[in-house]
Amino acid sequence: MSETLEILNTRVFTAARQAVFDAFSQPEQLKHWWGPHGFTNTIPEFDFRPGGTWRIVMTASNGTDFDNHCTFEEVVAPERISYIHHLPMHVFTMIMTFEEEAVGTRLTWRMLFERTEENLQLSKFLAAANEQNFDRLESHLHHATGKP
Repeated sequence: MSETLEILNTRVFTAARQAVFDAFSQPEQLKHWWGPHGFTNTIPEFDFRPGGTWRIVMTASNGTDFDNHCTFEEVVAPERISYIHHLPMHVFTMIMTFEEEAVGTRLTWRMLFERTEENLQLSKFLAAANEQNFDRLESHLHHATGKP
């Protein structure tokens, strides 16, 4: 297997593009919504520039910590962010795009993995986990902006 495996999630949020971008680019916001349901986060490192390091420790509801390490490749405010996720379990590239729509902002996440049996199995979980992540972002934006 050598083709790239892609996981694609997209959603329109009823918030301005800058607000959606800021929810990721500002660690004090990001820690409140990142990850699937039941996770809490600490962000010990967030150097938001190409070549910068992002480290986020995601803690599951059972207390298990997942110490994630990433390197930003591209940051074009408020349009696009890409990074490489290195650890702890799977390597992938994430490309996030923020597009203005009539009712708000379309956020698209494109995750690119090496096509392996392990990643094929993981892709089923990650697509659903990304939707939970979007749910948490939507709730965060609602509370931050007061919009439904």
